[in-house]
Amino acid sequence: MDLFLQTLANALIQSGTYALASAGLALAVGVLHIVNFAHGEFLMVGAFVAYWLSVLAGIDPIVSLVPAGAVMFAAGGVIYQASIRRVLLAPELNALLLTFGIGITLQNLAVLAFGATPRVVHTAYQLTAVTLGPVSVGVAPLITLVVSVTLLAGMYAVLYRTGIGKSIRAVAQNRTGAHLVGLDVDRIYLITFGIASALAAIAGAMVLVRIGASPHMGFGFVLKAFAIIVMAGLGNLTGVLWASLVLATAEAFVRTYVPGGGGAAEAVFFLLIFFTLVWRSWRAA
Repeated sequence: MDLFLQTLANALIQSGTYALASAGLALAVGVLHIVNFAHGEFLMVGAFVAYWLSVLAGIDPIVSLVPAGAVMFAAGGVIYQASIRRVLLAPELNALLLTFGIGITLQNLAVLAFGATPRVVHTAYQLTAVTLGPVSVGVAPLITLVVSVTLLAGMYAVLYRTGIGKSIRAVAQNRTGAHLVGLDVDRIYLITFGIASALAAIAGAMVLVRIGASPHMGFGFVLKAFAIIVMAGLGNLTGVLWASLVLATAEAFVRTYVPGGGGAAEAVFFLLIFFTLVWRSWRAA
């Protein structure tokens, strides 16, 4: 029973990072109707911003999530104005290829600038843990969970309680209708893409604290984020929460109870995508 409870706790901790990494992708899909394959590289950029702020300025990686998010909000706005907005009305394949190219470019620029060796940060709280009965959780993962839950709650509050949030939801539901009632659709797209990019960067800072940063870290996260939004339903922000918990729980139990499950856990998201698509096809038939 102790191992079972510890596995559940590990899954809960991991689901927070997954939800934060997936929320930005779900926002881009739901509002702009594009699948941003560069989302993982935005996460990687956020991790490196936090890393260098920690190394050069001595800023704690948890605190550096604020400047990391701000940097990617601005960079996301520039990328949107320079490229994304030009393919929004084009066939969907154009946006897929464009964002894939942006991701490859960012990844290779990171390799040229920082090398392929993973970078890690060292803080005092990474070596401490909180014990509650049979469950022990590291302070660093616990902090990342609290930060993720707080940010996601803030994002939902913005979307459902503020004017800009209502405008974003209106554009997501009907671009033409939103334009007819006077909303600046292009400005809403710009802000949304900036927020989605910032969420990816903040998730990167969280991953830096727990694992580290490397130029190739984004690909694995964008695949898992894609699996999560497929399970939740494309663009369904609320569904991202439970879908993240399902993926994290499945990975944790495979890793713990399946012999040699460490490698198999990394393939769980493929199975979840497969069964989700088969189930939806069966329901629609």
